[in-house]
Amino acid sequence: MTPLQQFIQTYPRLFVLTGAGCSTDSGIPDYRDRDGQWKRAPPIDYAAFMREPGARQRYWARSLVGWRRFGRAQPNGAHHALAQLERRGQVELLVTQNVDRLHQRAGSEQVIDLHGRLDEVRCMSCEWRLSRHAFQQMLVERNPAWVSLDAADAPDGDADLEGQDFAGFDVPPCLHCGGIVKPDVVFFGEHVPRERVEAAGRAWQAADAVLVVGSSLMVYSGYRFVAAAARAGKPVAAVTLGRTRADALLALKVDARCREALAFLHE
Repeated sequence: MTPLQQFIQTYPRLFVLTGAGCSTDSGIPDYRDRDGQWKRAPPIDYAAFMREPGARQRYWARSLVGWRRFGRAQPNGAHHALAQLERRGQVELLVTQNVDRLHQRAGSEQVIDLHGRLDEVRCMSCEWRLSRHAFQQMLVERNPAWVSLDAADAPDGDADLEGQDFAGFDVPPCLHCGGIVKPDVVFFGEHVPRERVEAAGRAWQAADAVLVVGSSLMVYSGYRFVAAAARAGKPVAAVTLGRTRADALLALKVDARCREALAFLHE
């Protein structure tokens, strides 16, 4: 029995926190290297998106290209393993920092999308909502010349599309009130909704231990739960490649790809 198997057997009610490393085997890039440093420029800032029309044009042009693959991503073995862990009755709650909804598609039901979901857009004025697939069609219809472009995928469902004149990109407004349409995700500089934080807080307090899967915990929104649980005496295990912000707090560290480390849950 591996140390991770022993950990999961010892603590039957787990608070699970997942990050980008959980989805890399689904073809979605992660943000950071083994040392926890950015691999690329940080994602778009909330204030810039809301304040600057040019920032919105650049974001949605890149998203038009990137969504073609991001929207087709499928759950991998790590997602299925955690869904199996829930079916065994061992998941108090799964909190994911990812916005890809792959946990739900793999069968997990007790999930909080801490940073929201990329498969929906919403109006920042009137809360009108639309599926991202439908919004993609609107982007394509308004910007047919951009459809043939391609670029490397970026972690946020957009693409590293550079060297273009984004000033001509036509961003659809809200169909209800004409307001600014934004993906239903928490951008950098934007606050995670209080109800999500409070629900996660109740869950780690009710759990026996914490299992981190695929996160460096460099972002405070996820790290705070691990730090609070550790202060309360809850054992914390992490499965991830490289350094985490919480290394000093961990009872167990497994330096491995998530899919491979959790494969035993399928047995």
